[in-house]
Amino acid sequence: MKNLRIVLSAMVALALFSGSAFALGQPNVNLGFTSFLDGAPPAGPGLYLSEYLQYYTADQINDESGDKIDSFEGVDVWVLMNQLIYQSDQPILFGGKWGLNVMLPIVSIDADVLPDNGSGLGDLLIGPYLQWDPIMGANGPLMVNRIELQTIFPTGKYDSDDLLNPGSNHFSFNPYWSATVFLGPKATVSWRLHYLWNDKNDDFSFGGAMPKDVDLEPGDAVHANFAAAYEVLPKQLRLGFNGYWFDQISDTKVDGNKDKTLEEKVFAIGPGAVWHFSQDTHLFLNAYFETDAESRPEGERYNMRFVHHF
Repeated sequence: MKNLRIVLSAMVALALFSGSAFALGQPNVNLGFTSFLDGAPPAGPGLYLSEYLQYYTADQINDESGDKIDSFEGVDVWVLMNQLIYQSDQPILFGGKWGLNVMLPIVSIDADVLPDNGSGLGDLLIGPYLQWDPIMGANGPLMVNRIELQTIFPTGKYDSDDLLNPGSNHFSFNPYWSATVFLGPKATVSWRLHYLWNDKNDDFSFGGAMPKDVDLEPGDAVHANFAAAYEVLPKQLRLGFNGYWFDQISDTKVDGNKDKTLEEKVFAIGPGAVWHFSQDTHLFLNAYFETDAESRPEGERYNMRFVHHF
């Protein structure tokens, strides 16, 4: 049983490390997909298309104390995230204008040792939101912010006989508050703060090692993206740093029994840039290097995001 728990800890941890990549325990969440100028769509009301390409690689996984587990050999994950956003010009609550965010990932997993469910669609994310106009100062905008009620639906590819799956097989609620603060005409700081609540996965078998129909209920968590940028070429190029943080704050339950060894935590930071082709078209580039991981892998993440306003 002790060996099973160690391996189970590693597998459940492995589920979350890819951000919106695949899930065994925790669902698909935003780790590093968004960064600079996150407080508002860049060109006001209308329809936006965002395409993300993210690569994650890790050759180390840590236990609940942050110590490396030697038996882990490595994994590579590619994620193509497809996103449509509609921003209205109609205020409905406290001046906030309604909008809708829809996201669907395509995932490819290559694990050296662990059996996986290959490539396929991930879970569908739908998020209605309220976007507020910038708070203005004497010399321009001071702050802009948004609240979104993200929901994650278990539509992704899932098989309980596989350890690693594109889908989580359970519903999650993941609301957030995002904001950008303008420190002057060229410098900005942005963040996105999430709370994650998870329902049960009632078809969990640890890749066939446990009886069918075991209930796995991942613990609640808080997670955040953060970034700071400086405009080095007027209206064209911003450079800065970006990061993310994830901390599970309640116990994961297996058939109703709490297991503190499955509580996950990680911090990452790295350089980034955004190139503004025009007010309507933007390219974001981000790199992240993880540290202080507990009950999960510790690796590197590289993200490219293309945004276009129609």
